Amino acid sequence: MDNGFFKNIEKKTGVNMKDIFDLAASLQNANFKDEKTVRGVIQRVSQIARKPVAKDVEDQIVQSIIKDGKSLDFNTIANMLNKK
Repeated sequence: MDNGFFKNIEKKTGVNMKDIFDLAASLQNANFKDEKTVRGVIQRVSQIARKPVAKDVEDQIVQSIIKDGKSLDFNTIANMLNKK
């Protein structure tokens, strides 16, 4: 893709595309049945988005992913963050 395309997204969202690519790369071989891993991902997404996640919301997301078998994707996390 064109580098200008990513710069445009960065300007509109305030999110660094390198951070997104680094996060995506770290997710490829992550164990989403491991609570520590899932919490780390949630905290990293929260940090990138500059949107704090309350402990109870983090617990709900972790439970949903680990115990309920939901897949971990940005839409799942974003939907849960927006419900708070």
